[in-house]
Amino acid sequence: MKFLRYGDTGAEKPGVLDAEGRIRDLSGVVPDLTGEVLAAPSAVDIDTLPVVEGAPRLGIPVAGVRKMVCIGLNYSDHAAEAGLPVPEEPIVFMKATSALIGPNDPVHLPRGALKGDWEVELGVVIGREAKYVSEAEALSYVAGYTIVNDVSERHFQSERGGTWTKGKSCDTFGPVGPWVVTPDEVGDPQALALSCDVNGTRRQTGTTASMIFGVAHVISYLSQMMRLEPGDIIATGTPPGVGMGLKPPVFLKAGDVMELEIEGLGRQRQEVFAD
Repeated sequence: MKFLRYGDTGAEKPGVLDAEGRIRDLSGVVPDLTGEVLAAPSAVDIDTLPVVEGAPRLGIPVAGVRKMVCIGLNYSDHAAEAGLPVPEEPIVFMKATSALIGPNDPVHLPRGALKGDWEVELGVVIGREAKYVSEAEALSYVAGYTIVNDVSERHFQSERGGTWTKGKSCDTFGPVGPWVVTPDEVGDPQALALSCDVNGTRRQTGTTASMIFGVAHVISYLSQMMRLEPGDIIATGTPPGVGMGLKPPVFLKAGDVMELEIEGLGRQRQEVFAD
């Protein structure tokens, strides 16, 4: 199933996509789509739910995200384009939840930004508390999968001291969605094609099969260090083709348009503005 949240920012309603691609209203069944709800959705006949007319704004597809954990340099070819060695263990950093926006909301480059960049990533939504879980059982903790654009400001990230968080947590730097797709519909999370176009030019092409650390490994690894809670989102890394890796580098500017897609998980589209 494909779960989503629709409506104005701060007033989103829960919904589900039917077989014809129409939004069906779930607000009469559940108050919102938290991680717990997504992990154990109510049994309901989708065709009996009200159809949502028009094309409403799509919000972050899971409510009440407590934390967003990101994995850096998780594709060997991306590490190569960054000129960095393949990591021996997952590189972990956090993205502030205040950066999260809907999949088609505008992205704003902050004041002083010089090197805005794009990163299409497979997002994993946790459905139940995970602590000290094994790799063999890790995928049973997944409520669903989604698309994340791990928008980055490379100057903030790498040239102003401190940690990567500076360049990852700017407002609007975390588009998520359009949907959360349940694991039964996704199948193998290590067999999904990813792509990102900027202004109509294909910049990123990859497959989750090229991850250095697969989804199950990442969940198990993180759970040894921190409790993963329902609704938490893990961004699992990006394939090559980011702006800083191009020759010469290409960075985001006002007026640019990013379009991201992951096989079976839908599409995102963001227009870029400058604060």
